[in-house]
Amino acid sequence: MALAERLNTASSLEAPEVEAHALAVRIDPARSEAHTDPYIELKLRIHNASIAKLGSELDKLEEQRDQEQLVRAVVEEHLREEETPLSREERDRVIADIVDEVLGYGPLEGYLRDDEVTEIMVNGPHHVFVERRGKLEQVPAAFASDAHVMRIVDKIVSQVGRRIDESSPMVDARLPDGSRVNVVIPPLSLCGPALTIRKFARRPFTMDDLVARGMLTPKASEFLSACVAGKLNVLISGGTGVGKTTLLNAMSGFIPDRERIITIEDAAELQLQQAHVLSLESRPPNVEGKGEIRIRELVRNALRMRPDRLIVGEVRGAETVDMLQAMNTGHDGSLTTIHANAPRDALSRLETLVLTGGVDLPLRAIREQIASAFDLIVQVVRCVDGSRRISHVTEVVGMESEVVTLQDVFAARSPSEQDYDDGGRLLGPLEYTGIKPRFFPKLATNGIVLPRDFFANELVGSIR
Repeated sequence: MALAERLNTASSLEAPEVEAHALAVRIDPARSEAHTDPYIELKLRIHNASIAKLGSELDKLEEQRDQEQLVRAVVEEHLREEETPLSREERDRVIADIVDEVLGYGPLEGYLRDDEVTEIMVNGPHHVFVERRGKLEQVPAAFASDAHVMRIVDKIVSQVGRRIDESSPMVDARLPDGSRVNVVIPPLSLCGPALTIRKFARRPFTMDDLVARGMLTPKASEFLSACVAGKLNVLISGGTGVGKTTLLNAMSGFIPDRERIITIEDAAELQLQQAHVLSLESRPPNVEGKGEIRIRELVRNALRMRPDRLIVGEVRGAETVDMLQAMNTGHDGSLTTIHANAPRDALSRLETLVLTGGVDLPLRAIREQIASAFDLIVQVVRCVDGSRRISHVTEVVGMESEVVTLQDVFAARSPSEQDYDDGGRLLGPLEYTGIKPRFFPKLATNGIVLPRDFFANELVGSIR
């Protein structure tokens, strides 16, 4: 007999009225009448009874394991009191679902634990999608209602001191492990609360990990490590979800432990491994619309904190002006990211962001500031097969007339038909273009000297 039939047979009484948002439901999201499932009603009853009995007991336990054991014991006790026949597997499922709901993030908890899942997207209560290996897929997870999604959202945003309501219907937040969270709720979202979680790996990726995944070649990895250790100012450019922050985090691993690092982000995501790291995070306005601290104010303040390295998670506004000023006044070795589709586009966007900061300077002066500030641009792309790749490692040479001159040090060419036949790759490996970078003296000044034969037997390129 099916579970639904057994539950209907065993339960002759209607389930008491409960809040629809009280429990997660792992069902087919195509079912519009999820609340009529007797299995859901069983979990709602057990969940409410367990919450009533737990009371404030959970607050007395500090260890996650102790809390889980307490919740599990209470749920098992109520299941024994239920006359509903359940198999061992079904009983374990009920217990796991309620434990996830009480201590975690409900139906999302299993996907947060799955290392293959890199993003989780909730489009209203009954449509949940995840990204695995760069591919999107819909999963059999759902919430009981919009109110249930909102309860999980409130749990997330309250942990980092953020708020979300009709007066402030959008919010950026993060999970305790650093995973990025974005929420949009009605009236802006017409399908119900929309929740997007970009997960961070439990163990931060190193450059060796990125090489193993094909994001770049060992030669390019060695070159980038030398550039970071040699205190070059690096701009990482790319679109949304291409892995800019992941690459930034991996490259930061080559910063010496003896240096003082200050990171500035809208939502703290970077997972630096050095001992002397100070993380700053911007703050949104409070309920009264006051108390907002922007990235720009944090950058200005960080310059008074004696940083050896300044890392800005992403430049997207007026803080670009202060970032350029810092790079041009002795703060070498700074790292940041920007949204752009190509190295040349990254420079154009920097110009635009500087102009949004209210700087009244001629365009040539702005370009001179940019050319003087950055030494290297690393372009990251996402191929249609879901793989993330570095397509260009480009040196910022300087100004020539009214134009900032760039030259590719490494570039990934489009594959030929032979490449498709051999490996099916959508983008060839990074290859040296044959041009010796002009910043080698700066590297040598900071104690980094590359071997004479470092760029031997590579492809010849040209200046753009």
